[in-house]
Amino acid sequence: MRHVIALDVGGTGMKAALVGEDGALLHRARRATGRERGPDAVVAGILDFAAELRAHGLEQYGEPAAAAGIAVPGIVDEEHGTAVYAANLGWRDVPLRALLADRLGVPVALGHDVRTGGLAEGRIGAGRGTDRFLFVPLGTGIAGAIGLDGRVEAGAHGFAGEIGHIVVRPGGSACPCGQRGCLERYASASAVSEAWAAACGNPDADAADCAGAVASGDPNAVRVWQEAVDALADGLVTAVTLLDPRTLIIGGGLAEAGEVLFRPLRDAVRRRVTFQKAPTIVPAALGDTAGCLGAGLIARDLLTTDTPTTPEVST
Repeated sequence: MRHVIALDVGGTGMKAALVGEDGALLHRARRATGRERGPDAVVAGILDFAAELRAHGLEQYGEPAAAAGIAVPGIVDEEHGTAVYAANLGWRDVPLRALLADRLGVPVALGHDVRTGGLAEGRIGAGRGTDRFLFVPLGTGIAGAIGLDGRVEAGAHGFAGEIGHIVVRPGGSACPCGQRGCLERYASASAVSEAWAAACGNPDADAADCAGAVASGDPNAVRVWQEAVDALADGLVTAVTLLDPRTLIIGGGLAEAGEVLFRPLRDAVRRRVTFQKAPTIVPAALGDTAGCLGAGLIARDLLTTDTPTTPEVST
């Protein structure tokens, strides 16, 4: 059975799959990244994991994978196949595509984790059939993936979609990026957790607890939540003004609150648009499998291009 290897590398764990020609996940596996052992160990672990997946495919289906796709965090140079920098993993300028291609003996595509997840949401998830979308996962931070006619825009230097660093509160909280008032300092899951822990006096309280308190009508929680929603709406309307997406796909941990988030967010965005066309706002559909599914997609794209080491989709 013709299949590809898909790898999604996170800060603490790796998710992987063998993906069939029809997009079916034939085999799934997980491993720890082993980041506590240093960046060289992380890279070695990725290569070993990929080799195990190749061997499994050969044993089960009688042939090795035809290609591989890998999604990684941080700064990624997809054109040259380099994992430029990832704070959580400690690596710099790792020629990951070449290393994997040498280990596996097949073409390899390298993608940024959020853009790769956005590609999956756009093609086979919540944005399926949409020509223009913006995928925004609300997690520890906030990033974005700009979807254009079946591909995801990386930008001239690989930074396209960094919506979390739109300044929504000038002069506000300091952000690790060096600015003040960035969106992710107010509307990420970690920002909501921090604000709610301070408001309720429980250092262990998190964003999910805040959402639960909002649903039960706690006025203190409603205030904290609305402040986050308002900041998020400000950032999203800025993005809408620049990009004019047809659909906004909201994912990540904060989106798990469901209508507790989406109802006030839709209202807040609607109040802010003037001449802009308000996009449809929908929850992401693929959850934590998006990155892995996207890695499978960029691997499969290699099999339909004339240049097997550079994917047609810029992810």
